[in-house]
Amino acid sequence: MGASLPSSGRHVGRTGFSRRHRPMSEINVTPFVDVMLVLLIVFMVAAPLLTVGVAVDLPNSSAQPLPEDNEPLSLTITKQGEIYLQEEVIPLEQLVPRLTVIFENRRDGRIYVRGDRQVDYGRVMQVMGIMNGAGFSRVALVTEPNL
Repeated sequence: MGASLPSSGRHVGRTGFSRRHRPMSEINVTPFVDVMLVLLIVFMVAAPLLTVGVAVDLPNSSAQPLPEDNEPLSLTITKQGEIYLQEEVIPLEQLVPRLTVIFENRRDGRIYVRGDRQVDYGRVMQVMGIMNGAGFSRVALVTEPNL
């Protein structure tokens, strides 16, 4: 019981493909696009977690956040009273010279102060008073929003 198919006149090789067809030589970009989309999602989720490196327990507030175009300068006061400029610990005596150097090349003189909920209120006022006395008047306190 055998059956034969009519021949189209082309010679078919051992693999079953015609000799006229050659292997496709274009790059398949579908896996590349899939990987890029996955990486995009991963970075979109991870980026907000990388904004501030010093962990403090911020107080709650019902105030609306201030609009901000560029990355603000962050000054953090931990519950032990340590002062962090961005992510670097600095002594109180070096605060004004460091801020002066930073704001020589910056247009926006806004400083965000992040004080831990358990830090002594006098310590926060001491730091803000030193900054205000040196001419840094655009100082904002950061709080956690009430939900």
